[in-house]
Amino acid sequence: MAVSKLVFPALSYTGWGAIEQLLPSVDSFQVKRILCVTDEILVKIGLAEQVAKPLIEKGYELDLYTDVEPEPSLACGQKLVDYAKTGQFELVVGLGGGSTLDLAKIAAILATHDGKVADYLNLTGTKTLENHGLPSILIPTTSGTGSEVTNISVLSLETTKDVITDDRLMADVAIVDPQLTLSLPAKVTAATGVDALTHAVEAFLSVQASPTTDGLALQAARLIDRSIRAAVENGEDQEARTNMSMGSYIAGLAFFNAGVAGVHALAYPLGGQFHIPHGESNAVLLPYVMAYIRSSCEQKMAQLYEALSGDMGKSAAEASHLFVKRMEAIVRDVGIPSTLQGFHIPKSALESLTNDAVKQTRLLARSPKPLLRQDIYAIYEAAFEGKLPN
Repeated sequence: MAVSKLVFPALSYTGWGAIEQLLPSVDSFQVKRILCVTDEILVKIGLAEQVAKPLIEKGYELDLYTDVEPEPSLACGQKLVDYAKTGQFELVVGLGGGSTLDLAKIAAILATHDGKVADYLNLTGTKTLENHGLPSILIPTTSGTGSEVTNISVLSLETTKDVITDDRLMADVAIVDPQLTLSLPAKVTAATGVDALTHAVEAFLSVQASPTTDGLALQAARLIDRSIRAAVENGEDQEARTNMSMGSYIAGLAFFNAGVAGVHALAYPLGGQFHIPHGESNAVLLPYVMAYIRSSCEQKMAQLYEALSGDMGKSAAEASHLFVKRMEAIVRDVGIPSTLQGFHIPKSALESLTNDAVKQTRLLARSPKPLLRQDIYAIYEAAFEGKLPN
């Protein structure tokens, strides 16, 4: 068996009411000035105030920064880093969805580094991170990205996306409390939920998977598969919300160590060129990528199908086909368009999407089936026409 490197966050609190661990966690850092990166919606609905209140009452100086955006641009990240550098902050708290948490990680690490955000990008950057940065506490309010337990921050460029990735971006504390997701709209619940499911599936099928990540990925997939429809239909369903939060968290642990692959590689250009939210970009492509690579990982797809369905009596070929159909059904049932045409993407864009997707070599390298340019175009074409590859 090959040697596997496994990295996990230093400390996590998970479960209903875990947010009560925020104040003692902040106390442990012995700081005074805190930068809290969040968004206007969480301020508007009172969730940011609810989370911040115990800190303010304790006497901490808390600065709420809300100038964030979904699928954050390089300029958005740079503006936050500039702000963080001038505020004499000692701790960063990220409260929100994956984009907000990614920005919080960037603020924490680059507040103590020279240069611009662009200098540290994976594909084009020329600088490397040299110190830990400010300590950080990350608190997700969605069940999808797993950003609270990864060392990756994603930024949107003109037509695609790039990342900053380094173990120094890992949160010092992750707090995953399902009750913070109760106000999440159904559409966002669906998109982030399929994003988390994609993390679990791609981690399980990754060429970098290990027995440890396989166990995590299977459990995450089970939790999400059994709960995503209920969470979308009734956001107040505490059991469904808990399963989705835990599924997202565990999927994050799995994909951080095993990696994601083709779905994400092809999804990035959809976000970059057409500003489709990341979860929806993954969702629309998930069945088509799975169908295309199925023959290269029949046995593992069959294991996924058996774990989700409990049906142990099928051949690997049949079970893997049924797994692809199961992914297709989930996307359809939670109301996400099942074709690129459903997002008003013209067929003329397939070439430019392919041009950007082939650049995602970090992701493509993990696919169990090598995806060359012609393969990528074929997947986009299938997703445009709505015809699953055999």
